[in-house]
Amino acid sequence: MCDYSLMAVPNRLAQEGEELVTYRFQTGSLGLASPEDVTRAACTPPASRGFWKSLMLFLNPPKHVPVAAVCIPPGTRLRLEDISSRMQTELEVGPWEEVTFTQLSAAANTYRDAVRFSNGKQLRLQELREGLRVKVLDLSMAEDLDLEVLRRELMEGVPR
Repeated sequence: MCDYSLMAVPNRLAQEGEELVTYRFQTGSLGLASPEDVTRAACTPPASRGFWKSLMLFLNPPKHVPVAAVCIPPGTRLRLEDISSRMQTELEVGPWEEVTFTQLSAAANTYRDAVRFSNGKQLRLQELREGLRVKVLDLSMAEDLDLEVLRRELMEGVPR
């Protein structure tokens, strides 16, 4: 899924075999994104020398392409890589682990996206570190997910 806080950014569904990274979006929430999108967003044009070039750049700034959040349906199998030694100790896992993407709650406006390790321990996506590599292994066990229906449900739960 995409946590409620990521519905405000462009998003798309994951594809099997895809490589992703954990990324902190402009909403302040941690989610999953394509490494290529993250790299492209981090690239800034070189500083222009000269008054006219600087003025033109100021008046016509380069278009900012936002990083799209990649939504994962519950039940999807993922491989987490580069797990920190601190987290390995706390969770009793290795430097890489196969996990199942899950949701901890159905409550609206809460962080509910999580991963479940083979030892039964669960960790919210928000508790992972930024830059963790994630590979989408298997979507066959994933629940069907319709992002438009989800957006409508979330909007209905927002107080006006």
